[in-house]
Amino acid sequence: MTINSAPQNPAPESPAFSVSEDAARRIGEILTEQSAPSGTSLRVAVDAGGCNGFQYRFKLDDTRHEDDIVIEQGGVSVIVDETSMSLLAGARLEWVDKLMGAHFAVSNPNAASSCGCGSSFSLD
Repeated sequence: MTINSAPQNPAPESPAFSVSEDAARRIGEILTEQSAPSGTSLRVAVDAGGCNGFQYRFKLDDTRHEDDIVIEQGGVSVIVDETSMSLLAGARLEWVDKLMGAHFAVSNPNAASSCGCGSSFSLD
């Protein structure tokens, strides 16, 4: 009996959450406009709730937690907790500026459906 001891190929890592250049630029503008202290980042989180089961939450935060993942883009930092990151793998933070208003939006390939405002989603 022969046992193959060749190393197995590791499972491919899931794609990371990313931040568009427009979103990074807008985060920088917001930090400047609000005279945010050094080390302040945009925190992106996914919470239970909203009209589809999960909702995105965005807030400025100068606190880092042990399970935070930091994404650097265009001179700014976006922080995501480990639990939220599992729902954001492969997603992208965008800055959307349309006639009806400007806002941060997440383009999330994991979302099976989302509400009209784009702030909540489901995984079904």
